[in-house]
Amino acid sequence: MFHKEGHKIIIITLTIVVGCFLLVDNFFADSVWLRTTLMIVLLAFLILILQFFRNPKRHTITNDSQVISPVDGKVVVIEEVFEKEYFKEKRLQVSVFMSPINVHVTRYPIAGKVIYSKYHPGKYLVAWHPKASEENERTTVVVENAKYGKVLHRQIAGALAKRIVNYAKLNSSATQGGESGFIKFGSRVDLYLPLDTKIKVSLNQKVKGGESVIAEAHA
Repeated sequence: MFHKEGHKIIIITLTIVVGCFLLVDNFFADSVWLRTTLMIVLLAFLILILQFFRNPKRHTITNDSQVISPVDGKVVVIEEVFEKEYFKEKRLQVSVFMSPINVHVTRYPIAGKVIYSKYHPGKYLVAWHPKASEENERTTVVVENAKYGKVLHRQIAGALAKRIVNYAKLNSSATQGGESGFIKFGSRVDLYLPLDTKIKVSLNQKVKGGESVIAEAHA
């Protein structure tokens, strides 16, 4: 199953690859090794595009006391920071970095009401750059529920990501694990959580969007 954001790109890529296959087969008929090599490269490129836009089903166990990972990837940041845009106070930041081969669907980390949703144009620094969360193209979404309170998740474009798609509409209802957006071609997502949150992941841990528990509310 492929994500709707990739349908157009997949069709274009498939058309180009098929066309190139025919050209390679015609112009390099006398060189079997070169023809085979070029066809393998073209096939690998097509597989990479299909891999990037895949959208596997996720089995979210909903729990208003838990924050689940919004994306697939690796936990690269767990630290206390001052969040400048919305909270304007100290929060716990957990960041998940996505490689180009990860699933790039962004999911709501908690259920509740979307109380803030804003797009920011910006640069395309590498996603792990310290200033990426403040200077890169990004979207900021805050969801609130009665049990956990307010959780901010921020999609951040990277050096390859040239388009962020945000589905979160102000005052709409968010379903935990439901789609909140898509980032095309690599990047990261930051979570900003209350200081008394119980973090359930560790640095460099691999997480799965819509399933892995990132944190729990303090009892």
